[in-house]
Amino acid sequence: MNCMVFLLNANQESLLSLLQKGGWIMYPLYALLVIAIYVFIERLLAIKKAGAIDPKFMLIIKDNLMSSNVAAAKSLAKNTDNPVARMIEKGLVRIGKPVDAIEKSMENVGKLEMYAMERNINILSLVAGIAPMLGFLGTIVGMVQLFSEISTEKSFTLDLIAGGIYIKMVTSATGLIIGLIAYVGHNYLSTQIDKTANKMETASADFLDILQETTHS
Repeated sequence: MNCMVFLLNANQESLLSLLQKGGWIMYPLYALLVIAIYVFIERLLAIKKAGAIDPKFMLIIKDNLMSSNVAAAKSLAKNTDNPVARMIEKGLVRIGKPVDAIEKSMENVGKLEMYAMERNINILSLVAGIAPMLGFLGTIVGMVQLFSEISTEKSFTLDLIAGGIYIKMVTSATGLIIGLIAYVGHNYLSTQIDKTANKMETASADFLDILQETTHS
C-alpha cells in the first residue's frame, strides 16, 4: 500500500520540480548535456558537409586526365570544398613523380582530413563516461544527507524514507540519460566519419588507377 502511494505521488509530481530536487549536482549535469548537444550538432554539420561529394566528380577528373587537360582537373579540385577534392588536388600537383610518392602525399592529406572530421568528437565519449559517474556521486551524497537527517529524527515513516530515496535517485537517472545520449551521438558520428573515409579511399584508388591508365596509354 505504501509503495502504491509513493508511485502515485511520483506520477503527480512534474518533471521540472523533480529535477529541481536533484540538488546542486544537477547543474554540472545540465552543463554536460549542453556541451554534448553542441558538439554533436557542430560535428554533424561539419561531417555532413565533408561527406557531400558529387558522384560525377571523379568522372570529370578522369575525362580531363584522359584528354591530358590537367589544368582543368586541378581547377575543379581546387574549387571543390570537400576532403576528396583536396586529396585529388594534392595528387594532381604531384603528377610526374613516382606513383608511390603521389599515393603517400594523398595519404597524408587524407590523415589531416580525418583529423579535422574527428576533432572534438572525443568530448562526447568523455561526457558519456563522466555524466553517469557524476549522477551516481550526486545520489551517494544525497543518500548520506538523507540518512544523516533520519538519524537525528526521533520518528520517521517508510513513506518519508522512500520519498527521499527516489528524489536522490534523480541525479543517477539524469546522468545515465545524458551519458546514453552522448554515447549514441559519438557512435553515430563515428559511423558517418567511416562512410566519408570509405569515399576518400575509393576516390584515391580510382585516381591512382586513372594515372596508371594515362601513363600506359
